[in-house]
Amino acid sequence: MTDHTDIHAYLAEFEDIPGTRVFTAKRARAGYHINQFAMSLMTAENRARFKADERAYLDEWPISEEAKQALLDRDYNKCLDLGGNVYFLAKLFSTDGIPFAEAVSTMTDMSFPEYREMMMRGGRSPIGVRSIKEGR
Repeated sequence: MTDHTDIHAYLAEFEDIPGTRVFTAKRARAGYHINQFAMSLMTAENRARFKADERAYLDEWPISEEAKQALLDRDYNKCLDLGGNVYFLAKLFSTDGIPFAEAVSTMTDMSFPEYREMMMRGGRSPIGVRSIKEGR
């Protein structure tokens, strides 16, 4: 058990949750421009510009090459790793005409129908691996 008076140790525990990226202040800082780009897609004009030439539009933003490639590849897990927030990235899902649940299913090891069925049954079971480092 970590001493929760040490904020850095406490926050480090969030990195031990399998399949989850907790949107901490550190992630928010790292992904600021990714998320601002995603929010820019709220306007029809920006969506049209992005769809016309995705790379050129992304090059207008101070986003790392790694993040630009993740956005172009629609590698949402990589976007989350780099500080993207799923609720901001939803603007990209919508721009692509993809329902939120379908886009999120690509972040799992399931097909969209499998993911949808799992969610209809109440979501993932709380039983299973709960710690990456301890494998439990």
